[in-house]
Amino acid sequence: MKKKRAALIAESKSMVEIAKICEEEWKNMTDKQKAGYKKVAKKKNKQYTQEMDVYKQIKEEEVGNAKKEEDELLKVLKQETLQLLKKKEKTETVIKLLNPLPHNSLTLVDRIKSRGAGCKRTKGQFRKISVPKHRYTPLKKAWMDIYSPVYEQMKVDIRMNVKTRNVELMTRRDTPDVSNLQKCADFVHAFMLGFDVIDAVALLRMDELYVDSFEIKDVKTLKGEHLSRAIGRLSGKGGKTKFAIENSTKTRIVIADTKIHILGSFANIKVARDSLCSLILGSPAGKVYSKLRAVTARLAERF
Repeated sequence: MKKKRAALIAESKSMVEIAKICEEEWKNMTDKQKAGYKKVAKKKNKQYTQEMDVYKQIKEEEVGNAKKEEDELLKVLKQETLQLLKKKEKTETVIKLLNPLPHNSLTLVDRIKSRGAGCKRTKGQFRKISVPKHRYTPLKKAWMDIYSPVYEQMKVDIRMNVKTRNVELMTRRDTPDVSNLQKCADFVHAFMLGFDVIDAVALLRMDELYVDSFEIKDVKTLKGEHLSRAIGRLSGKGGKTKFAIENSTKTRIVIADTKIHILGSFANIKVARDSLCSLILGSPAGKVYSKLRAVTARLAERF
């Protein structure tokens, strides 16, 4: 049949005509002539079924291992969060009992009763930041580095909701400024985008910093190897080009597939973005370096 089909294709027959001719020949064959073809088809079908079973088994094992690892991570995060909450509740209870109530000389028992009865807590403002799957492990390792500045310095409650897979933030009674909540949300969101905690924590301390994001396709539509080469130009050999732009513009850059995130002030982000866009459009790194030196020199003179 294969030889017959090849001969028909050589005669410039269409696929419809080839199918009709093969169908007529098959109908005209005897059972004895068809037996050989049926035997080969049965053998190949059996082989396909076996390979498909092996493939499904491997896929099921991979899904099971991934789910098991995710459940273990969520369990650890939940335990750590519960421990921190218990520690916080104990500390607040001790502070309340040690501090006297204003304009009153109540006994310790009276203080406990007065604080426990009829106390209505005002509802605080709330933010939540979703956690991508690939950031679970980094979040687990850096949880205390994220928790400490948010809870202790900014006076904002923070927890990991393992059911909805979100980091939740809420203001407290002693939160000095409501804007601290948005700063903390920006800080956590920057970490989820891929920035290091050491770099992202600057969002809590400086008001003029923010994160700007864009995609390579926003600058130029690239596909396949052209897109790969553009990403390579952005990073440079061993990340040399990216580090040079970061150091000269005083920014931090994260290249996540086709998305680019820049952390810095407005003027510095503009300079860094212009340099990255030039690289995407095909400018050589040397030309971008020389332009960066001129721009950073002007900025230094201005400020």
